[in-house]
Amino acid sequence: MTYLQDINSPADLKKLDIEQLKQVCKDLREFIIEQLSHNPGHFASSLGTVELTVALHYLYNTPYDKLVWDVGHQAYGHKILTGRRDLFHTNRKLGGLSGFTNPKESEYDTFVAGHASTSISAALGMAVAASLNGEENRRVVAIIGDGAMTGGMAYEGLNNVCSQPNNLLIILNNNDMSIDSNVGGIQDYLVKMTTSAKYNKMRSKVYQSFKSKNLISEEKKNIVLRFNNSVKSLITQQQNLFEGFNIRYFGPVDGHDLPGLIRVLRNIMDMKGPKLLHIKTVKGKGFKPAEKAATIWHAPGLFDKETGERIVKKRIDQPQLYQDVFGHTLVELAEKDRKIVGITPAMPTGCSMTYMMQKFPDRAFDVGIAEAHAVTFSAGLAKEGFIPFCNIYSSFMQRAYDQVIHDVALQKLKVIMCLDRAGLVGEDGPTHHGVFDLAYLRPIPNLVISAPYNEHDLRNLMYTAAYGNEGPFVIRYPRGQGEKVDWRNQPQLIPIGKGKRLKSGSDMALLSIGTIGNSAAKAIARAEEMGISVAHYDMLFLKPIDEELLHEVAKNFKHIITLENGVIKGGMGSAVVEFLADNGYIDNRVFRIGIEDQFVTHGTIAELQRITGIDAESILRKIKEVYELTKAEAREVQMQ
Repeated sequence: MTYLQDINSPADLKKLDIEQLKQVCKDLREFIIEQLSHNPGHFASSLGTVELTVALHYLYNTPYDKLVWDVGHQAYGHKILTGRRDLFHTNRKLGGLSGFTNPKESEYDTFVAGHASTSISAALGMAVAASLNGEENRRVVAIIGDGAMTGGMAYEGLNNVCSQPNNLLIILNNNDMSIDSNVGGIQDYLVKMTTSAKYNKMRSKVYQSFKSKNLISEEKKNIVLRFNNSVKSLITQQQNLFEGFNIRYFGPVDGHDLPGLIRVLRNIMDMKGPKLLHIKTVKGKGFKPAEKAATIWHAPGLFDKETGERIVKKRIDQPQLYQDVFGHTLVELAEKDRKIVGITPAMPTGCSMTYMMQKFPDRAFDVGIAEAHAVTFSAGLAKEGFIPFCNIYSSFMQRAYDQVIHDVALQKLKVIMCLDRAGLVGEDGPTHHGVFDLAYLRPIPNLVISAPYNEHDLRNLMYTAAYGNEGPFVIRYPRGQGEKVDWRNQPQLIPIGKGKRLKSGSDMALLSIGTIGNSAAKAIARAEEMGISVAHYDMLFLKPIDEELLHEVAKNFKHIITLENGVIKGGMGSAVVEFLADNGYIDNRVFRIGIEDQFVTHGTIAELQRITGIDAESILRKIKEVYELTKAEAREVQMQ
């Protein structure tokens, strides 16, 4: 590093000249590449925003001026330049820096940004607040990617920007990517806008002509801008979308040309009224393998920074990933039934919808970062007789809650909602943990809610959802490897709302739902070695819950433990307590294991399960506590 080691805050940037700032950009890229080669994180996005990050912190008075990043994937450079360089080796590790922006971590982080399309709305709120507070000199900037522009909330924000007095600057970082390649009309529009050679050539000539005639004054900028956009509309034969929102548009400009970027930002940063700067960048800029394969290098894991070779653990005799079991099973079902279709909001690689896209490209749909649309689009398909498998990460399904209620459940439409990344997900932290779905979906009428114990159950549930049920069906499963069963079973219908006894016992019963039950099985096996007999039941369905099984448990066991990889309030344990209360079982005691009333930090899944008390060791501890209680109660009865 030439200069980066001496930059501890944006104030240090302001002491440098342009040539030195260019070197800072090189230093910053090298630092990110070095750090992420051995401490994996979101790689390509932040490499693409290096020049933008340096330019913003060089020109703006942060943290007084507000930078609102849309998704923290692109904000690693921002973290490094704002006093966190020496802590960056702890990024995404337990007790270390968050992988996303977080105001609790730094005053330079203005807003939590784990989900996309929020920056314009949040920044507009801050800009209006500055106006209401009389802070007319406080500048607010929203930085949003073209991938996030596929989300409806971005347009709700744009629509409101022109109706409020504000000086908001929106920077549209256009790199043709979200995680996978962008899709849809906005992508086509931006491509046409940035690739019109005629327009870009004429724009340069017009600007130079106006400049030579001293017409680029502050009071005349608006006239020049309107003329500029009229020329653009004429040449590209399309209206400017952003001008239609009454937002002054500038661009497109090269997002890697640091001097040019600083010049443009300096010219527009103090203009009154809302404005949008459209920059063109390359995701993974400065690291050739990432530039060539941005999807793979979004979060590549470990890699050799010299050769660009990814260090991938060999999966010889390893359990299949749950998302791959989903993807392959979906293709099998689709091969036999042309009514099977797949939908995902911008996560085809992550959820393995790619298998369906390769085999049946006309029946697999990536709808962009648009979870609410994904659900209602699926509902429309279901209304016309198709069988949609709508795959959305658990934490992202929260964004489509109204659509699940209003557009699917109310009409009892046969939409199969597969919630990937359910439960604790690890290093992505609290914005991504899928721990709320059981609790927030359980109150909704007409839903079937299920969670497989292993790969066989996932395949059977998918088959049952398609051919054994006529309404909406939820299947939630975790990220990562399965339980190492021979997963390619012949899928079969299973009774909806029926659990199963995995093991008999006499001292207490443990009821689990989902793959976390495998941790319970390990704990129970160790308890048996200690002379503690535990009956283990896999509920499989949260709704409808197996009441016959619960009656059996309630009549035979005074002490019941419930276990779920989700929040304890409102989940499966709550359902069991409600059942016992409603059916007059007043002598039973229920001990619930799950995620307590808190947002869980980031760390490895093993670390987080231990912290939250849902790992095998913690479950064994609870079993021993309950067993000691049973013995104490038995002694008390004898004494009486």
